[in-house]
Amino acid sequence: MSEVHHTFCRICESLCGLRVTVDGDRITKVEPDDAHVATGGFACVKGIKQQGLYGSPDRLTRPLARRGDRFEPVSWDEANTAIGEKVRQLRRDHGPNSIAMYVGTAAGFSLLHPVFASGFMQGLGSTSLYASATQDCANKFAVARQMYGFPFTQPFPDLDRCRCLIIVGANPVVSKWSFLQVNNPYKTLHAVERDGARIFVVDPRRTETANAAGEHIFIRPDTDVFFYLAFLHEIFARGATRPSEHLTGVAEVEAVVRPWTPERCAEVTKISAETLRRLVDAFLQADGAAIYSSTGVNMGRNGSLAFWLQECIHALTGNLDRAGGTLVGHGIFDFARFGQRFGMLTDSSTSRVGGFTRTNDAFPGGVLADEILTPGKGQVRALFITGGNPLITMPNSARLREAMSKLELVVSLDIYLNESASLAHYVLPATSPFQRPDLPFVFPLFLGLQRKPYLQATRAVLPPEGEQRDEATIYHDLARACGVGLFGRRMFSAALEVWRRWHGWRNPGATGLPNEALLDLVLRLSGQPRFAELLQHPHGLLRAPHTPGTFLGQRVTTDDGKVHLGAAGLLQAAASLEATFQAELGAGDQLRLITKRALTTHNSWTHNLPDFVKGDHDTNHLWVHPDDAARLGLTEGGMADVQSATATVRLPVKLLDTLMPGVVALPHGWGHQHARGLTVASRTRGVNVNLLAADGPGALERTSGMAHLTGIPVDVRPAAGPQDPTSWSGLPAA
Repeated sequence: MSEVHHTFCRICESLCGLRVTVDGDRITKVEPDDAHVATGGFACVKGIKQQGLYGSPDRLTRPLARRGDRFEPVSWDEANTAIGEKVRQLRRDHGPNSIAMYVGTAAGFSLLHPVFASGFMQGLGSTSLYASATQDCANKFAVARQMYGFPFTQPFPDLDRCRCLIIVGANPVVSKWSFLQVNNPYKTLHAVERDGARIFVVDPRRTETANAAGEHIFIRPDTDVFFYLAFLHEIFARGATRPSEHLTGVAEVEAVVRPWTPERCAEVTKISAETLRRLVDAFLQADGAAIYSSTGVNMGRNGSLAFWLQECIHALTGNLDRAGGTLVGHGIFDFARFGQRFGMLTDSSTSRVGGFTRTNDAFPGGVLADEILTPGKGQVRALFITGGNPLITMPNSARLREAMSKLELVVSLDIYLNESASLAHYVLPATSPFQRPDLPFVFPLFLGLQRKPYLQATRAVLPPEGEQRDEATIYHDLARACGVGLFGRRMFSAALEVWRRWHGWRNPGATGLPNEALLDLVLRLSGQPRFAELLQHPHGLLRAPHTPGTFLGQRVTTDDGKVHLGAAGLLQAAASLEATFQAELGAGDQLRLITKRALTTHNSWTHNLPDFVKGDHDTNHLWVHPDDAARLGLTEGGMADVQSATATVRLPVKLLDTLMPGVVALPHGWGHQHARGLTVASRTRGVNVNLLAADGPGALERTSGMAHLTGIPVDVRPAAGPQDPTSWSGLPAA
């Protein structure tokens, strides 16, 4: 008999409300929830087809152990005992930092998963934590910590009242809004424009977002910092800043931007001084204006400086904490104050290799291979991979593959035997989002990063299959096997185990931690409605709307309670701008590689769904402007070799006249040929674009540890070899 459940999607920050129809233990339909209080009947194609991913025959249902070249099923006790014994030996012989963890994006879209993963590492006493954030957004965290006192203080555009919105290096129509939950981005942009806002999209490609609303302006990839410099220079030149007692470092910022006139910056950005000044006109004349940027800015060589200047623009024009400008949301409690008080996400220890300061308590993923390969005290010898696939997402992933093959222990928590799990010694089967209870993840729940604030609770829609377990339970069991307490507190782990057994006695057949009760505890401690009460609001329960004027002077967590525009670390980083500018001038017409998303892909997650990889969708393509193709001798459907400083890849060409000439685009997330448990994805022909990105200390941005994953200089030529795509292996060309 069919039953309908109301829940929400956990693929991305949109958290779209869903209606899920279940027949027995099988999902038969996933639909948008028309009555949802915030997402109102919107869900993307990935969200309404995700049951195909979670119901795949490739799903892991039992723990696996690698025996030679084969994986064999083992019991949980066998896996935990073996892992625990090895971890104990490594901690004893080489210290706790010899045990590392990589936390991927999928871990972030659950509330308990990252909390318990962090608690496990704290229990081990290890600071060797690496996160996918250093591939896409750590610049924003690093800058926020220096300016606002806490990395998760992330102002966002007040879309409902904004009268000028400038979108730089972002494509929300396809990728949704990062660091902000917004329903139906296409409809939202139309509504913002219809309400009187002027919208500008600054991007090397005329994206789907640019086609949806506003005016598009081309910019040469990886020159965003000079766009922001010219923008802020013009604001100072016009005397258009608004002094505020809540800001420090204004004079220092003015000194940084003084040399960067719109005419000078136009030499590298290719945005004319006239166009730049027209944007500034619109911004200053608007009754509430905001700039929004995402990965196209973040993943460049100067993502931190660009984001810093963006935040300075908002603060200096009076648009920070203002209706129609940018707001700082209210979560269910003051997480920034709480984090400062207890030292959460503010650790300042530095990496053994490269001396990078931790961001959000994590080191750059771009030095993980070096930490594994470099002998000495603290050398990484074991790696736990949770909610991620570093061999696809990391820069120079071929080198990381070599490094991981030398580890004494690799443990992967996942739903598939993907590329990274295929190198593991133990693979532990996790539940899917539909198989666990949940609340919205940290950003909307603790930070209020929602256009329309609300709360929602969901129970599991399906039971676990076979021996799958939720990540909180897995880390609780691993901590016990390793002889440590979660968060370094044995009494806490002992109490959890008692609670677990009592829960199992009350609920025969239950083997995991009482996750609903844990989530209820979070709500109770923060003074919110109970979990059971939220379940009585299956379409979500609205919270109070955002209130402008409640951040400055009240919730800034720097030592003096003021926004530090002239933070010393950022001013020091700005000293490199002249050298960067001269290098950019010297690059001439060299091709720059950017990424490009599709509606049916999300990082590396969706390529094992047959519907999404049909026909010529079974590979990524090199997208080339027709003028560049003619100049380079490339043809539609022909093969091209793309060479960077680290690798060469071969793939088919498609022409795209919405690209800026001199720019080529290659979607990321592909390259599954090494996956031993993805029967669909492993037969696709795509290549991993991150083979073309450099790793190591010299290749990373110093402020945040971000890898350089867009605007990569490349050479492109017709493939020097077979031109038949059907015979192409999809692996890096020699």
